[in-house]
Amino acid sequence: MGMVHHSKNVAGTLAIALWLSIFLASLLAGIPSAHSQTEPAASPPPQVQEFLKLLDDPSVRGWVEQQRRPAPLSAGTEPQETASDRLAMRIAQMRDHLASLAAAVPRMPQEIGRAADLLSQELQHRRFVGIVLLVLGFLALGAGTEWLCARATAPHLQRILTLPTDTVAERVRAILLRFAIGFAHLAIFALGSIGAFLVFDWPPHLKQVVLAYLVAALMLRLALVAGRFLLAPKPVGHQDPERFRIVPMPTGTAQFWYRRLALFVGWFAFGWATVSVMRNLEFSTAARELVAYTLGIGLLVIAIETIWRWPGVPSGVQEQPDGRDRHHALRAWLLTVYFALVWVLWVAGFVGLFWLAVFAIVLPRAVAITESSSRHLLRPAHAAEAASDHDLWAVYLDRGLRALLIVGAALVLAYAWKIDLVEMTSRDTLLTRLVRGVLSSVVILLIADLIWQIVKSQIDRRLLQTQISAPPGSDEALRQARLRTLLPILRNAALVVLATVAVLMALSALGVEIGPLIAGAGVVGVAVGFGSQTLVKDIISGIFYLLDDAFRVGEYIQSGSYKGTVESLGFRSLKLRHHRGYLFTVPYGQLGAVENMSRDWVIDKMTLSVTYDTDLDKAKKIIKQVGKELAQDPEFAPNIIEPLKMQGVEQFGEFAIQLRLKMMTRPGEQFMIRRRAFALIKKAFDENGIRFAFPTVQVAGREDAEPAAARQVLTLVKNQPSGEGS
Repeated sequence: MGMVHHSKNVAGTLAIALWLSIFLASLLAGIPSAHSQTEPAASPPPQVQEFLKLLDDPSVRGWVEQQRRPAPLSAGTEPQETASDRLAMRIAQMRDHLASLAAAVPRMPQEIGRAADLLSQELQHRRFVGIVLLVLGFLALGAGTEWLCARATAPHLQRILTLPTDTVAERVRAILLRFAIGFAHLAIFALGSIGAFLVFDWPPHLKQVVLAYLVAALMLRLALVAGRFLLAPKPVGHQDPERFRIVPMPTGTAQFWYRRLALFVGWFAFGWATVSVMRNLEFSTAARELVAYTLGIGLLVIAIETIWRWPGVPSGVQEQPDGRDRHHALRAWLLTVYFALVWVLWVAGFVGLFWLAVFAIVLPRAVAITESSSRHLLRPAHAAEAASDHDLWAVYLDRGLRALLIVGAALVLAYAWKIDLVEMTSRDTLLTRLVRGVLSSVVILLIADLIWQIVKSQIDRRLLQTQISAPPGSDEALRQARLRTLLPILRNAALVVLATVAVLMALSALGVEIGPLIAGAGVVGVAVGFGSQTLVKDIISGIFYLLDDAFRVGEYIQSGSYKGTVESLGFRSLKLRHHRGYLFTVPYGQLGAVENMSRDWVIDKMTLSVTYDTDLDKAKKIIKQVGKELAQDPEFAPNIIEPLKMQGVEQFGEFAIQLRLKMMTRPGEQFMIRRRAFALIKKAFDENGIRFAFPTVQVAGREDAEPAAARQVLTLVKNQPSGEGS
C-alpha cells in the first residue's frame, strides 16, 4: 500500500510539473519579446527542444487531454452499475472470447509453422526421430528400473498378500503396506525416467516439451497406483482382491471404474502437457484455448460413455428390468445434458460457473464415497469387535476427509472466482462480511457435525453393549435396562442442543443479531407453553418418571386400563406392547400411578382344591418335593428365588379343601414355572392317591319315574312316519 501511495504522489507531482510547463510555454508563445521587432528570435536551447519533442509525442498529448477532462462525479452522485449492465458486459466479454477463438482457427497453421521453426532452430544438430527415440528410451529406463524394483520387492509383496485381514488393524496394515510398495514402484519409475532426462543438457524449449510429456506419463502412473489402492480391480496372485478394496463395490464394477479412471486421467494429463508445450512454444492465448477446448471434447465423450455404460445392479441383488432401465436411461440423459452444459460454460469463458457446476455434481458424490469407504475400511470383522473404538475412528476419518474435500472445493472456487481470501479479511464491506460469515458457518456446521457423530457413535456403542445378555435380576441386567431407557433420550436431546447451538452460532457468524432472536423465542415459548399446557404437562411428567426410575424399556407395567411391555420412550409419550400384540401410545400425563410388574422379584400364589379325605401332611411333603425338583432343574433354577411350598389350608369349601401355595421368581418367569409345577403336582398326586376336588351333581330316582309329558313326546317321535317333519 505504501508503494502504491508513493507512485500516486509521483504521478501527481509529474502532472503538476507538466501543467506548469504547458502554462509557461503558452505564456512564452503569447507574449512578444521586447526585441522581437528589431531582432530575430534566438533558437531555443537543447533542453527546450527536447521538451517540445516530448510534447509532440502522441501518448503525452493524449495524457494531457485526459487531464483536461472534467473531474468525475462525487461518490454521492456516481451512477451505480446495475445488474443489466453487468449482464451486458458479461455477454460482450463472451462474444469477444468466442470471436477470438474463431479468429484463431485460420491462424493455427501459421502458429504451428512458427513453433516448428522455433524447434527446428534448436534441433539443428539433432534429428526429430532421434529425440523421440531418446524420450522413449527415458520411459524404457524408468520402466526397467521399476521392473528391477518389482523383482526385488516380489517376495515382500507375496508376504503382504498372505497377511491375515480378519481384524481392522490387520486389514489396514495390509492395505497400507501394499500401497507403500506400489508408491515405491512409482518413485523408482520417476527417478529412472525424469531423473535421467534432467541429467543431460537440453535446449530450453525442447527440454520443456519433453519434460511436460514425461510429467504427464508420471501423472498417469500415479492415477493407476491410486486406482489399484482404492479399487483393487484385479487379483494379485491367488488372493481375492476384495480383501484389499477400500471403496465397497463388486469386482466387475471396480474393473470398470479403474479403466475409466485411467482413460480420463491419461487424456487429461497428455492434454495438459500439450497446452503447456504450446505455451512454451509461444502460441497465442486464443490458440491454446482452442486446442484445450477441442481436447475437452474427448473428456466429455469419456464422461458420457461412462454414464451410459454405468455398471448396473450389484451382484446379489435381483434386477428389475423395466423400472431400472427407465430410471437408468433418464439419469443417463440428464447427466449427459448436464455435462454438455458444463463443457459449454467452459468454452464460453464462464470459468466460475464451470467450476461451480463441476463441484455441484462431484462434491456430493465424493462425500458419499468417502463415508462408505471409511465405514468399509474400518468395519469390524466380528460382533465382539463392534464394541471397539473402530467405529469412532471411522467417524474421524470420514469427517476429516469430508472437511478436506469441502475446504479444497472452497479454495478452488475462490481461485476461479478470483476472490483473494487474505485480502478479504482486511476489508469490511457487505460482500466480504457475507462471505466471511458463510465460511465461518460452514466451519461451525462441520464441527457440530463432527461432535454429533462422536456423541452418536459413543451412545450407539453403549447401546450395543447393553444387548449382551446378563443374568436376569442381576445388577448388570438392571444397569443395562436403565441404559437402554436413558441413552436414546440422551441421544435425541444431544441432537436438539447441538443443532440449536450450531444454527445460532451460524446466524451470528452471518451477522444476524441472535440476542433479540433468543428473547423472541423465549416469549414465543411462554406463549406456546400457555397454549399447550397438556403438551408441557406430558413432557414434564415424563422427565419426573425417568428421574424416579418408574419404568424402563422392556419392563411390563400397568396404569389404569393400559398395560404392556415398554417398547420405547418419547418426549411426550411411551409405547406399550400388550401381550396380545396391540400397541398403546400413552402420554405421560395420563399415566398416573404405575404398577411395575417387572422390577426385582414377584411372588406367585396358587390355590389347589383337594377332597376332604386328603392327608394334608402327605400333600405338603409332595408339594415341597416338587419345589425341590423345580429348584434343581437347570431350565428354571436361575429364575427361582424361593422354591415352591405349601402355606397351609386357605379355607374349607362346599366340596373341597383349598390349599395355598406360593413361590418367589424373577419377574415375568412365574408363568412358565407355574405351568411346570402344576404338571408335576398332578403327576405326584395321582401316584400317591390324592384326588383333586371338583363339584358333582347326583340325580336319584327310578327308571320308570319319567314324567308323563316326556313319555308322550318319545312315543310321538317313535310313531312318526319317516320323511315327515324333515
